[in-house]
Formats: sequence, C-alpha cells, structure tokens
Amino acid sequence: MPFPATAAPARAGAREWAALVVLMLPVLLISVDNTVLNFALPEISRELRPTGTQLLWMVDAYPLVLAGLLVPMGSLGDRVGRRRLLLVGSTGFAVVSALAAFAPTGGALVAARALLGLFGSMLMPATLSLLRNIFHDPTQRRTAIAVWATGFSAGGALGPVLGGFLLEHFRWGSVFLIAVPVLLPLLVLAPVLVPESRNPAPGPVDVPSAALIMTAMVALVHGLKDLGAHGPSPAVAAAVLLAAAAGALFVRRQLRRPVPMLDLRLFRHAPFTGGLLNNLVASTTFIGFLFFVSQYLQLVEGVPPMRAGLALLPGAAVTIVSGLLAVHVVGFVRPALVLGGGLLVMAAGFLLVLLGDLSGGTVLVVALMVIGLGSGAAQTIAGDLILSEVAPEQAGAASAISETAYELGAGLGVAVLGTAVTATYAHRVVPPPDLAPDQAATAAETLGGAVDVAGALDPATADQLFASAVAAFEAGVHLSAGIGAALLGATSVVVALLLRRVPRLRRR
Repeated sequence: MPFPATAAPARAGAREWAALVVLMLPVLLISVDNTVLNFALPEISRELRPTGTQLLWMVDAYPLVLAGLLVPMGSLGDRVGRRRLLLVGSTGFAVVSALAAFAPTGGALVAARALLGLFGSMLMPATLSLLRNIFHDPTQRRTAIAVWATGFSAGGALGPVLGGFLLEHFRWGSVFLIAVPVLLPLLVLAPVLVPESRNPAPGPVDVPSAALIMTAMVALVHGLKDLGAHGPSPAVAAAVLLAAAAGALFVRRQLRRPVPMLDLRLFRHAPFTGGLLNNLVASTTFIGFLFFVSQYLQLVEGVPPMRAGLALLPGAAVTIVSGLLAVHVVGFVRPALVLGGGLLVMAAGFLLVLLGDLSGGTVLVVALMVIGLGSGAAQTIAGDLILSEVAPEQAGAASAISETAYELGAGLGVAVLGTAVTATYAHRVVPPPDLAPDQAATAAETLGGAVDVAGALDPATADQLFASAVAAFEAGVHLSAGIGAALLGATSVVVALLLRRVPRLRRR
C-alpha cells in the first residue's frame, strides 16, 4: 500500500514578507549599535577620559550581557510568547538608549551598555525564532534568513555612516538616540503583522543556569582583558578558573535536568555544531577587525567620522551581495565548501592587513571587502543549517544559541583581537621624556589618549609622540590580523570536516 504523499510546506504571502520587514528593524538596530559605538570611541575618549580597560568594556558590556542572556531569554520567549518578549525588549531598549546618550562618566556608559544588552537579549532570539515559524517553505525560509543576516551587514554599514553624520553635527550621545525612531514603528506594526508563537510545552525558567552561563562569559572575557593589560597574574588565573568552573557546572546542570534550558543534544548534529562554530569565529574576527579599523581611519589618518563610515560601505555591500548569492549557490555546492571556503576568504582579508602597508587606509578598506565576501556567504548558510536542524517548537532555543554565538563572538572579538592591539600599543609606545606624568600615562593608555595629549604639545614633541603612538598601534594591528588569520584558517578546516556529509541544500 503506498504511503500518503507529504503535503508541501505552505508558502509565505505578502503578509509574511511584510512581517519580515518589521522584524528587520530590531536586527538593524542591534547591528547599528554594535558598530556605531566604535566610531564614537575617539570622541568618548576625549570627553569622558575613560581608562583603556573602560574603553574595552564600553564595547564589550553590551554583547557579553546580551550573549549571556540570549539562551535564558529564548527559553522565556518560548514560555510567555516570542512576540510579547520582542515588544517588551524594544520598549526597554529605547528607554535605556536615551539614558545612555547622557551618561556622565565612563562607568555610567558601561552600565548603560550592560542594560542595553539585557533588553537586546529579548530582541534577537525572538526575531529569528519568529522567522522559523512564519516561513515554512525551505527556500523561502533560506531567503528570509539571508535577508535577516543582510540586516546585520546593512546595519554595520549604516551605523558608521549615520553615526559619522551625527558625530560631525552633534555630541557623541546622539548615536544612542537612533534607537528611538527605529523602534517606534516596530511597536506599532508588530502586533498587527507578526503572529504570536510559543512552545506548547515550554521548560521552566532556570535562573541558576542563567547565572552560571553569565558568570562563565564575563569571567573569561575579564581574564583575557586583564591578561592583555597587565600580563599573567593570579587574578588572570582566578578569572579563567572561575569561567571554567561555571561553564562545567552549567553543562552538568543541563545534562541532569529533565527539561534543560539548553538542550545539549542539539550539539550531536554536525550541521548545528558546524554552523555555530562558523558564526562564533566569523563574528569574533569581524568585530575585532572593526574595533581597530575605525580608530585607525579617524585617529591615524585623520578621516572625519562620516567619511570613515563611507569608506566601509563597499565592504558592507559585498557582504550583502555575498549572502544573497549564497542562497542559490548551496543548491549546487555543498555547505562544507561554502562555509569552509568563506572562512578561508575571510582569512585572506586578514593576511592582507598582516602583510600590507596600512598607511592611507586603502589596505584596510580592501581587506574589509574580502572579509565581507567570505562572511556574507558563510554566516547566511550557517544560520539556515542551525534552524533547519530543529523542530519549529524548538526554534526559540536554537535561535537563542545561534545568537549567543554571534554576540559571544562580538565580545570575544574585542577581548581577543582588541586586547592584542591595546596590549601591544601599551607595551611599545614611548612617550617623550619631557611629558608631565599624567600626560605620559594618558598617552600610554590608548591611541585616542595619545592624540588628545599631542594636541596640547609643541609641534616637535607632538610629532614625536604621534609617530611613536602610530607605530605602536600598527604593530598591534598586525599582531591582531595574524591571530585572526590563524583562527579563521584553523576553523575552516574543522567546519568543513563537520559538514563533510551534509548534501547540497534542497531547492524548490
């Protein structure tokens, strides 16, 4: 007796694609928020006078809190409703963004960034899991994920340009006010166009597990920053041991709970694990690259913020086109080649920085285009592989894990590559001997501090300080590029091996 034919998945119509447009708003905002701050750092350094460690935490507090809470918030969204959590997170994000715009000190800005991470963690798993439940047709879902991933690239391009325009006309706090006009349409249109979805049998909200994963991430990044700033020490060893212990306890707790917050069985699937590893390393290296390229263009080359942002547009355009083309390429080429090859192309971009002459900034702009070519293809297909491995009711958990990889990568990018730059800079810069002690300390802390101090010196002393600071910063950039290239090359091999049995993705 023949088996009954399986019904074809329902295809999305105009309402579903309109819902995608609405869900792109928080994606654009999160991406803008990740990159716009990099371009505001020089002005923040001059006005708030943060330490080098505070400067790193301004960038990292947001993605680290976000990464630590994504899995718990994904679980909460499964329980209370993903659309409802999206609306709560959007409201909180807009309010805290307005507060961050007027932060009076470096510490206050770090705290505001941490709160933005809290509300941001409500946005990201909701958007991706809602897409999984809106688009059932495989090809349409892959296209929707490509557009979703394109939102990150578009936001990454829009952030520097919009931020540059604002920084040339207003104070640095204006870059945080972008959130308000972006989120207002979401709050109005999401209840109309985006259907509510939840897991019919959700697990309990597990507060101890959330605390353990947050502790592990913050301790690890803190240890890496302390290592870069002060070298090996008992404090660094304690931070790393705390991260390892918290991580081990988190895994043990998940394995023992009847309904875990994070279903570790998902990692048995090679496509799921390979896609996550791809996104983690690609995000780590990409955000680490943006950390130093924005400072180099503005502080070394003297490019105004808006022009510096425009210089990154070609790289963002290449990323977008690459991601959209990858949707069609995987119908003919195995995912192992797309992801592994994409990571190798990214590694080639870092090798350009390692081996090239940074003066003029041309090498950095071209390298970003090469990195975008690999990143766009690899991360789009990785996102589809991750969601395709789970049932629709698990979309919240899977998308939360996927976003954790993105945001943990953003935090590690600054912690690893950014710390390599700042530590090398602090070790190599030689302030002129006739500087006052406070001037010498400021110049030795960050490149922005050296440029600020040089502005108050006589021309000969200023030139001496600036030359030393630029040479030290470039040495850090070269070291960071070498680390990034090695990390991407090694990961490309691992990802290709994990995905070697995955066939070409089905097209309709």
